[in-house]
Amino acid sequence: MTQEEKKAFILLKSVIFHYHGLDEDEEKMLSDTADELDAHEELEWANSFIAEDYYTAFQRARSLLNDVIGHLDKDKKLNYIKLVWEANNQKGYITEMEATAMLKLAKDWDVERELIEMIRK
Repeated sequence: MTQEEKKAFILLKSVIFHYHGLDEDEEKMLSDTADELDAHEELEWANSFIAEDYYTAFQRARSLLNDVIGHLDKDKKLNYIKLVWEANNQKGYITEMEATAMLKLAKDWDVERELIEMIRK
């Protein structure tokens, strides 16, 4: 994973977790991800990005993510969104807003069908 991909992945996971308001479990999961990827600066950047304007964070992130992740090969795009989907499942639930946000991104990245197939399994 390149530095740019790390930054984008941390932003992806963070913006989805922030979609309904970040809880303690999600905050811990983000910190653990930053530990695994050696990406604490990226996490700080993502948190600042979201705090800049919470209400437009998803749309702004969507544009940035399309520029970075949208150009990767299909398997990588699907893997990134799959990792975030699975992280949401670890909490025990995925809100409708989170699912809708991930489906929008999957559609942007032309992996919507694959994500839906993965979800059905």
